[in-house]
Amino acid sequence: MSPEMLTLFMFVGLLIGLFIGHPLAFVLGGVAVLGAWLGPGANTLGILINNIYGNSMDNYVLVAIPLFVLMARFLNDSGVTEKMFDTMRLLLANLRGGLALTVVIVSVLLAATTGIVGASIAVMGMVALVPMLKYNYNKELSTGVIMASGCLGILIPPSIMLILMASYSPVSVGALFAGTLVPGVMLGAMYALYVLVICHLKPSYGPAVPAAERAEVSTGQLLIMLVKYVMPPMSLILGVLGSLLLGIATATEASAIGVAIAFVLFLIFGDRKASTCYRTLIEASKTTTMVMLVVVGATAFTGVFSIGGGLDVIHEVVMAMPGGTTGALILMLFLVFILGMFLDWTGIVLLSFPIMLPIIESMGVDVLWFVVMVAVVLQTSFLTPPFGYALFYLKGVAPPGVEIVDLYRAVIPFVALIVLACGLMALFPSIILWLPGMVFK
Repeated sequence: MSPEMLTLFMFVGLLIGLFIGHPLAFVLGGVAVLGAWLGPGANTLGILINNIYGNSMDNYVLVAIPLFVLMARFLNDSGVTEKMFDTMRLLLANLRGGLALTVVIVSVLLAATTGIVGASIAVMGMVALVPMLKYNYNKELSTGVIMASGCLGILIPPSIMLILMASYSPVSVGALFAGTLVPGVMLGAMYALYVLVICHLKPSYGPAVPAAERAEVSTGQLLIMLVKYVMPPMSLILGVLGSLLLGIATATEASAIGVAIAFVLFLIFGDRKASTCYRTLIEASKTTTMVMLVVVGATAFTGVFSIGGGLDVIHEVVMAMPGGTTGALILMLFLVFILGMFLDWTGIVLLSFPIMLPIIESMGVDVLWFVVMVAVVLQTSFLTPPFGYALFYLKGVAPPGVEIVDLYRAVIPFVALIVLACGLMALFPSIILWLPGMVFK
């Protein structure tokens, strides 16, 4: 089979397998095996086994993934998240859109401590959506801000997506963490600004919390709540990011520090039951297993694709784009956006990086800048239908009256904000490159 036909077969086979409903990891592996038989030959399978072991299973950086997942689960099961939200809600009670603004702030803190989108959206959906609807917040604003802010978990470090990106690119984990920190916080600030503006223009979208409820808690009590429920997660952020960016620890060692701090928080705020701890370990193992299975399947897929000549085909198509380097970059980021409608971030990273990064390096584009741009675009992979995971995460915990159509409408302004953020980072690359340049001189 020619490289052109193999490329077409593999991507069509991938889409067919996903639409039938099979798990991504097995679709990738299955299409890889069929592509090997039809393309470069059965002998390719032995090469793939060596690649899977050498590039994935023997990759020390990937050890950080199960540790960060475990850290997130311990923090989530400690119950401190709900208390942190209630504290911030009271702090911003007199502000129009204060509840929605609280969701953004708490989601940014969760993103810097858990990094698991499903957990962040589920928690915010359970503790924030009902109060917002109770206080007559606009339904689209309420659901949209929860979904968009929850997706920051894959962008703001520490994030298992960033670790996976670093392991499949020439960029170090520390540099990638530094590169995404400013864009992640900037995107959170854009969401917060949108909430403030829309609630100022349309006050009915986000009325303030009733004064009587705010009066039930004194200023002194509120300060105690801030110290008790907001400072502990901040210690986790400082422990992980501080040790990494200051050069005290590698990404894997920083993840172990995070697990230790999260476990202490679990002992302080959680129920301290052995059954809860056991469930936390099991759930963390399930998440880790899912990620690693996708890694194996994607390594096999891209291996066959590369050996069969698919990389050369894609390289020719990209370089033939009008507009030169700019046109090629727009095409690649647009393809990532389109893939986000059908795949999750794991599959997109593992499929696109082996294909796109060699092209990026050949064009002389800063690889760190491009990887961060992809990370920002991948925010949309959770928000865009038909397979936007954030839509289904929130729908699963939303009260009656919130329909999937409402969620589709809710994400539109936030997807537009993500596109705007990408435009700003393209015009001003220093948004991405300034902090890594300062930290890693």
